[in-house]
Amino acid sequence: MSDKGAVIIDLKFERRDVDQALAGSLAGRQVLHASDKSTDLSSASYAFLWKPDPDLFQRAPNLKILFSGGAGVDSILATPGLPDIPIVRFVDQSLTTRMSEWVVLQCLSHLRQVPAYLVQQRSRTWREISQPEARELTVGVMGLGVLGQDSARKLKIMGFNVIGWSRTAKTVESIETYDATELDAFLARTDILVGLLPLTDETRGIFNASLFSKLRQGGALGTPVFINAGRGGSQVEKDLISALESGTLGGASLDVFEREPLSSDSPFWSMDNVIVTPHAASASDVRALLRNAEVQMERFEKGEPLQHVVDRATGY
Repeated sequence: MSDKGAVIIDLKFERRDVDQALAGSLAGRQVLHASDKSTDLSSASYAFLWKPDPDLFQRAPNLKILFSGGAGVDSILATPGLPDIPIVRFVDQSLTTRMSEWVVLQCLSHLRQVPAYLVQQRSRTWREISQPEARELTVGVMGLGVLGQDSARKLKIMGFNVIGWSRTAKTVESIETYDATELDAFLARTDILVGLLPLTDETRGIFNASLFSKLRQGGALGTPVFINAGRGGSQVEKDLISALESGTLGGASLDVFEREPLSSDSPFWSMDNVIVTPHAASASDVRALLRNAEVQMERFEKGEPLQHVVDRATGY
């Protein structure tokens, strides 16, 4: 058996994608699949996790490092029996680029009235709808981690006015930023609100009726728009539906939900002013995940410090 630590794969991705990525990765390491319930996981040193099995840590008591299969780690932190070992976030340019592409796409879609034009297309209606310019709108990005900062910069390039909010004060070049004490002032300037927050005790349910009511009304789009690709637990969906139905919000783009998959009877499916995507805004590239983790495992085995370790006190 190899001297290199064995690896557990517990990624709730398409098995075909995982197997293809593994074909050229983790050379010299034993790979164990948590989905095979007959497999002994007790020898494993490392685990790659995305929505892990509830009994994983009972089956694998000797783990040394956990690698998140996505940008968020809330499902790992909520797993029973979580050991006191490092959790490494997945930080990769491909993940960042995919997210900022999705955010820019959604902002442009609402700017250029794509949902309304799709309604007209289905009814074969030929009518021009007023479309403001990007410079007439302010996009407020909540969450200024790696993904939020990259999205903010790219929205700026597209011509939007961009401001940012984070729990603690951050400095981002060319972007005016606000901290937790300035949330109301941030919201009052925002025409399109982009949620890219991690899920923590402080952010759970933060996107609620009170918050939506503080967004700027009467801007270039008439009513504000909400875009969320952070975590589903950060939004209160009954409040969001009410805000969309009442006109407090003029539209939304949603990639994350309180419960996933989104139920077939959810009102979001049939709302003409809502764009739904299936938690696919920044789908993880499994090959990139494995490459990054291999570097981290080699660092650990050489006695070097790990990178991108989660701070459990903050949840990210």
